[in-house]
Amino acid sequence: MARNANKKAKECQICGKVVFQMSVHMKVHNELKPFKCEICAREFSISSNLSVHMRSHTGAKPFNCEFCGKAFKQSGHLSRHIRTHTGSKPYKCELCGKDFTQSGHLSIHIRTHTGSKPFNCELCGKVCTTSSNLSSHMRTHTGSKPFKCDLCEKEFTRSDGLAQHMRIHTGSKPFKCELCATSFIRYVGLSKHMRTHTGSKPYKCECCEKEFAESSNLSKHLRIHTGEKPYKCQICEKEFTNSDSLSRHTQTHMPKIGLIKWFKHPVHS
Repeated sequence: MARNANKKAKECQICGKVVFQMSVHMKVHNELKPFKCEICAREFSISSNLSVHMRSHTGAKPFNCEFCGKAFKQSGHLSRHIRTHTGSKPYKCELCGKDFTQSGHLSIHIRTHTGSKPFNCELCGKVCTTSSNLSSHMRTHTGSKPFKCDLCEKEFTRSDGLAQHMRIHTGSKPFKCELCATSFIRYVGLSKHMRTHTGSKPYKCECCEKEFAESSNLSKHLRIHTGEKPYKCQICEKEFTNSDSLSRHTQTHMPKIGLIKWFKHPVHS
């Protein structure tokens, strides 16, 4: 299954894909496509791609998993699936030695070393490391939210956003603290919680070097230095650096608000 494991992978300079047979892969970028589907007229640069494509019309899945019987249209898909049973990771990064189950995952990983971001947004010029990241980014321009919750119909731009949301309905909390067994819906919740055990305060003020466990607390603290007061009382327009101070201040208006309401709508006995 891992017949390419001992071959040296190379990254295509055109699309960024990591492949083992560059000469074969380059035909994908060649404009010449002599192999044509007789059903839908789609054209291909190599005959094997046409053969695979034909299965989308016939529904044929000739490659079967000997472990669980699941069938696949392509041998490559079967090879990847087999690794879920064997745990094999035949694709190794030559820079850091990290192993991967798929060549595509290795391709993406290599960009963390090279800094390559081959996918560009045509609207704002932002560059992304993967095509999926670019697709997610494009939705910030289009407003598209293709992932919908079947229970409450809330929509999301990313599938992982929907997955996190579903835990609200199911009550699932897959991220568990190994020290006290507290569970969380999101990994970020676990990360914050772990700092209560470790005492880590990774967010430091550049003005006075005071450290904080959460970025939100640092943001609040910085207003002491900047003088920013983003929370305004709607009654007297007094401004505050944080929402808690505004809430306490609003309570001082409550008797006045109640009196005004009484004059507008007096209670008659």
